[in-house]
Amino acid sequence: MYKNLFPILLSGALLVSCNSNKKTEDKNDMNSNPFLTTWDTPYQTPPFDKIKTDHYIPAFEEGMKQQVAEIDSIINNTEVPTFANTIEAMEYSGELLTKVSGVFFNLTESNNSPEMIKISEEITPKLSTHEDNIKLNPKLFAKVKAIYDQKDKLNLSPEQMRLLEEVYKGFVRGGANVPADKQDRFKEINQKLSLLYLKFGNNVLKANNTYNLVVSDKSMLGGLTEGQLKAAEEAGKTAAGEAGNKNDSTKSQWVFTLHNASLIPFLTNADNRELRKELWTAYSTRCTSGELDNRQNIDEIVNLSLEKAQILGFKTFADYVLDDCMAKTPEAVNKLLMQVWGPALAKAKQEAAEYQKMIDKEGGKFKLEPYDWRYYSEKLRKEKYDLDEEAIRPYFSLDNVREGIFTVANKLYGLTFKENKTIPTYDKEAVVYEVMDNDQVIAILYMDFFPRESKRPGAWMTNFREQYYNKEGKNVIPIISLVCNFTKPTGDAPSLLTFDEAETFFHEFGHGLHGMLSKCHYRSLAGTNVSRDFVELPSQIMENWASEPEVLKMYAKHYKTGEVIPDVLITKLKNAGTYGQGFINTELLAASLLDMDYYTITQPTKIVLPAFEDNAMKKIGLIPEIISRYKSTYFNHIFSGGGGYSAGYYSYTWAAVLDSDAFELFKEKGIFDKATADSFRKNILEKGNTEDPMKLYVAFRGEQPSIDPLLIKRGLK
Repeated sequence: MYKNLFPILLSGALLVSCNSNKKTEDKNDMNSNPFLTTWDTPYQTPPFDKIKTDHYIPAFEEGMKQQVAEIDSIINNTEVPTFANTIEAMEYSGELLTKVSGVFFNLTESNNSPEMIKISEEITPKLSTHEDNIKLNPKLFAKVKAIYDQKDKLNLSPEQMRLLEEVYKGFVRGGANVPADKQDRFKEINQKLSLLYLKFGNNVLKANNTYNLVVSDKSMLGGLTEGQLKAAEEAGKTAAGEAGNKNDSTKSQWVFTLHNASLIPFLTNADNRELRKELWTAYSTRCTSGELDNRQNIDEIVNLSLEKAQILGFKTFADYVLDDCMAKTPEAVNKLLMQVWGPALAKAKQEAAEYQKMIDKEGGKFKLEPYDWRYYSEKLRKEKYDLDEEAIRPYFSLDNVREGIFTVANKLYGLTFKENKTIPTYDKEAVVYEVMDNDQVIAILYMDFFPRESKRPGAWMTNFREQYYNKEGKNVIPIISLVCNFTKPTGDAPSLLTFDEAETFFHEFGHGLHGMLSKCHYRSLAGTNVSRDFVELPSQIMENWASEPEVLKMYAKHYKTGEVIPDVLITKLKNAGTYGQGFINTELLAASLLDMDYYTITQPTKIVLPAFEDNAMKKIGLIPEIISRYKSTYFNHIFSGGGGYSAGYYSYTWAAVLDSDAFELFKEKGIFDKATADSFRKNILEKGNTEDPMKLYVAFRGEQPSIDPLLIKRGLK
């Protein structure tokens, strides 16, 4: 998943008004604020060792003040509006605000705290309000429109033309044409939404961290591996110590959490059906009651989003979102999703019947339930393919997977990676690399692998700084971050990944390459600043290399013996490659279709849960043994983080069509074919949003994408 942690306007920063009555630091304190000085760290990386929470608000306010002055200068310029004095001037404004935002909003996701949450609650509505003030400024928009209206006469480069078009479109989509009598309401909606997104995400984070399944009798944990038991036992000791139960911390107890690194292995391997049910129920009912209840937040987000879209002249919020994406319309999205849904659902029903047959054969007098699915899926996989996930894990140590990814990046693009321990990090577990191309450092890469209470679940790529050329024409290298939640090392064993987790690592690294290899002049067009349904192409195509036999032999090595993964295991992995695709696709597509149902309502609707969700799933015929990948109350993608994937969760499937089709070319030419890799780098990874994404894709592939490679790859055709 790509995570863009703060809304971007023009230069990448939000434009925020200052409150002149707000008390700020005195001059001495301001001089000690690291955000207000030039960073003397290697490559001007954030000086995390010097940044304190009380630095953020003053830095935000000073950044607001500076950018307000810069925007006022553009507005008050009496010269004829030009691309340079208006569009580029806006693009280069807000350096300080960009700098502080890049640090703060990333850390609220990966290293949050009560203090950071409090700052978020204070600063978020201010950011939203001032962004509106800029986008709704008639004088500024008049200058932009004057340039846009004569764009064909300006002899602009393709990238300059793209920037002009994106800036103009950003103003229009930001409300520049909203009638004066509706502008106050428009601003109010944006401010409310910004706080609702924040509240929703914080509720999910708290829900994840406040639940533990505590087991004190080891005999109840049959089926779990020694490694899983060891991890749970260490989690138990940590939980007891944090709770102040010093005596209990010496007793054996096993703790399982709602983080995937703990949850998925338990649901997959635990023989105790009642415990599986207990953990799954806690997982699937998060934020449905009590102080963390997200149901009202969802109702407000959905209806406010609709109102915002209709103020802007769109029928639905999905129409508003998709107008700026490759898909363009909700009809196009639903057509694609249903093309995959039919065969995926048929396969899921077949899988469910097989698992029920196994239950009956074992004498189980119960019907298959969602908390049984992974357990019986794994049992049948072992029976059908003689493939045991735990037999594979020793070949996928985190270090080996990382080195395998580095090797693939080197063979494709000539990149090398050198750890730099002098660069400050925001957490002791984060590691930092210099990314080199022909002995030149082209990017800085942070990697942060393990769960902690301050980090939200999942895996994502983000950046602390975009690549761009500054006003002096100097290339500013990007600072990229990959954040995951893999199982921590236990005892003498390193972190051992499932093959799915290895693919996740490859996926996020693909996003990283999109940011690291960016070669754009303007920051707002660089790297991953592309349409939501195009941004997953670089990440999803990278997953393909993870399972290629040639690549597996490069990195899949037993962590104890160094033995390369044997051919027999590679064959088993390949044979089981399409196993379970009914479940995988239906839960993903169900979430995508649920997302579209929320954001294609055409009139104010009281969202009552679980009724709304149940009706959505009934409409598409989802079988009761499977739930949507994300149930509504913890669907962070579409209700948190600025709603980055609102009406956009389909993009994983849309991009899967692109990546499957694109990888066909690599398979035809050779998975490390230099010319094909160079073309993908030149036409996709370096280009950012400097051209229309379909034009970029066709430049690489030579033709429009076909859905057939995806259906074949997933065993659905």
